[in-house]
Amino acid sequence: MKTLLWSCCFFAVVAIARAAVQPDIEYAHVGGESLRLDASVPQGPGPFPAAILVHGGGWMNGDKSGGPGKGFMVPMHEPLERGGFAWFSINYRLAPKHPYPACVDDVLTAIRWVKSHAAEYRVDPSRIALSGESAGGHLVALAAVRADAGTRVAAVIPFYGLFDLTGDLKPGAELPTHFARLFGRTNLDERAQILMREASPMQRVKEGLPPFLLVHGTADAAVPFQQSVLLQAKLREHAVPCDLLTIKDGVHGMISWDVVAPDYKQQVVTWIAKVLNAGPVNLVKP
Repeated sequence: MKTLLWSCCFFAVVAIARAAVQPDIEYAHVGGESLRLDASVPQGPGPFPAAILVHGGGWMNGDKSGGPGKGFMVPMHEPLERGGFAWFSINYRLAPKHPYPACVDDVLTAIRWVKSHAAEYRVDPSRIALSGESAGGHLVALAAVRADAGTRVAAVIPFYGLFDLTGDLKPGAELPTHFARLFGRTNLDERAQILMREASPMQRVKEGLPPFLLVHGTADAAVPFQQSVLLQAKLREHAVPCDLLTIKDGVHGMISWDVVAPDYKQQVVTWIAKVLNAGPVNLVKP
């Protein structure tokens, strides 16, 4: 009975201490759209390490809310909160209304916004991680290789991202729908080839990038697991620290991973804490 009472009190304290989410904060107004993010900041003076989260959806769909199923990056919200991190989950302009490079430009804008508002939200601008899944995984990797001093982050965590968009298409071939809408082209003409190489993080790896953690399931039928294997090799060739968290039998979308890899969230948060020198993290689920 004493153990049960202690557990109930402990869980109550955790629940009370949990950060409240501040929704729909405008971080930019561009292209006729108000770009908004949701923010969660731990209680206390800080400054806290932080993560900027980028949803997937094939560059054409998706939302920071996770939708009805609370998918995309939402499964990482609670683990980050328990680990003592602030997080900022962003929306960005979607194709085909806003073709490339609008989406990655918005990710870079969000990084600048979080850094410029670091004092207001009690976060440490030198300890910011950037993480996204699927199309968002591609965008965070692309933002990292495009970054300048104002948009550099301390760690990058792409989940099942597509990192080489050039693929096996032959010049002149009809583009798959998602690429056609992203780039505003119908065929792999010369302009499309230039854009797709430019948008491929694999093609732009260089020395001096922040550490990466790639997270990918071996049963992913949407984005081949090999994409992460190849990017890891490319990063290591350029002396960029890169770990690969392999989710055995994991399909596309972390929302279904709890059965095949019940500890993946803890592994991700522990890796981020180590790289950001965030100290010990609380991984006990209330």
